[in-house]
Amino acid sequence: MTNINMFLSLEYERALESLGYDYFDEVAAAEFPCHHLRFRNDQLLPILGLDPQRVTDADFIQVFGKFVGIRPFLALRYHGYQFGEYNSRLGDGRGFLFGQVRGTDGELYDFGTKGSGTTPYSRGADGRLTLKGGVREVLAAEALHGLGVRTSRCLSLIETGEHLWRGDEPSPTRSSVMVRMSRSHIRFGTFERLRYFKRRDLIKTLLDHVIDYYYPHLLQQQDRVEQYRQFYAELVKRVAELAAQWMAAGFCHAVLNTDNMSITGESFDYGPYAFIPTYNPVFTAAYFDYYGRYCYGNQPSICRLNLEMLQQPLGMVIPVADMEAGLAAYEEHYYQAYRQLMLNKLGFEQVNESQGNELLSRTIELLKETQVGYHAFFTELTQQFHPSWRDDVSQIFEQVSFCQSAEQQVLLATWRELYHHILQDLSTDELAKMAERLEEKNPKTALLRPVIEEVWAAIDRDDNWQPFDELVRRLQRKK
Repeated sequence: MTNINMFLSLEYERALESLGYDYFDEVAAAEFPCHHLRFRNDQLLPILGLDPQRVTDADFIQVFGKFVGIRPFLALRYHGYQFGEYNSRLGDGRGFLFGQVRGTDGELYDFGTKGSGTTPYSRGADGRLTLKGGVREVLAAEALHGLGVRTSRCLSLIETGEHLWRGDEPSPTRSSVMVRMSRSHIRFGTFERLRYFKRRDLIKTLLDHVIDYYYPHLLQQQDRVEQYRQFYAELVKRVAELAAQWMAAGFCHAVLNTDNMSITGESFDYGPYAFIPTYNPVFTAAYFDYYGRYCYGNQPSICRLNLEMLQQPLGMVIPVADMEAGLAAYEEHYYQAYRQLMLNKLGFEQVNESQGNELLSRTIELLKETQVGYHAFFTELTQQFHPSWRDDVSQIFEQVSFCQSAEQQVLLATWRELYHHILQDLSTDELAKMAERLEEKNPKTALLRPVIEEVWAAIDRDDNWQPFDELVRRLQRKK
């Protein structure tokens, strides 16, 4: 009896395909000389209704390396503002939508490939993904997920045996194909392209599709115009919260072009990203971002700008005044989300507004002026925290090495006094929950560049995947 590939047993939906050929091109996958499964994300399989014990490595390779069994593959058409300049020569250039599956949580998920071959939008490139690029994306997605960021995640990474030439990696370098599981393949740039061609009809069709599939709760409103208004207002809120999640996580995406913004407000596509080593608003992750447009501190304002730019295509269907009203709430959405996330990282759930604002301000000042490791600060706080801090301010951060100057010592003393004052309002039970919250919100493993490079060196030098596997396990377990 032939075993059935578990991925071929899934019920695939043709949601995006039903839009028709104005939105995509059918493409074929490349054929690769070999297939080595380097990563499989068993944490995602239950969301698909699959038992990891019944899914074999061969299942992954057959479907997501050899691309057997599911057709058609769709390369989406889109444009986008890249570093502020409009680019009409974009589209899926090294990937495609493999399929769409309804999860056990009721959400529709897309399987999108990266490195699967050329498409009409490859623009002379080879349509491939370097193995290092695939490794970096797996790690970024798992780290961000563990930090509570609404993110796409990698379902699989398969090494494909080709030698690639790149200007930003020692060449020749190894090749791979990755499958990303996300909540939608539709980008801000998908709408921008339709405005470029003055296709109001196609914008309306796509907008209705987005609401029907990704914002179905809005269908309770009988008036379609009201659905549109609420959709944009909710997207503003989602994007503001996503920016807050990046900032609290100490994450710099590095390439926040409008074609890298999802219509569901989900983070995806991790190229030259980096986690900040210390709190530095002008930290820039991409070597080609010469003027720091997408630096760490600019991310909230860039996301707002991208939402504003999205009003241009959506304005062909939605009254601009309605969208302006939704966008006006962006800063408040962002600050409230960022404030709560940072207070959680400091161990608190509820703090009165004035104390919470002051604690956030003083924490940022302390981080900035001392240049203590951003992630190390919260890890050290987690490790040293004790309920006795409520009764004795001198025990708070009793052992620290990051305050060298007299000015820094004063900042720490002021911070301690405020922290201690807030603790005094907590019960014994609340202090116990605080310790648990610190552990939950501040994993010990920080995905800094040296950590990634060390893992990659073992792969590149010795084909040793053990450090990578161990790092993934730590990120997934928040250790």
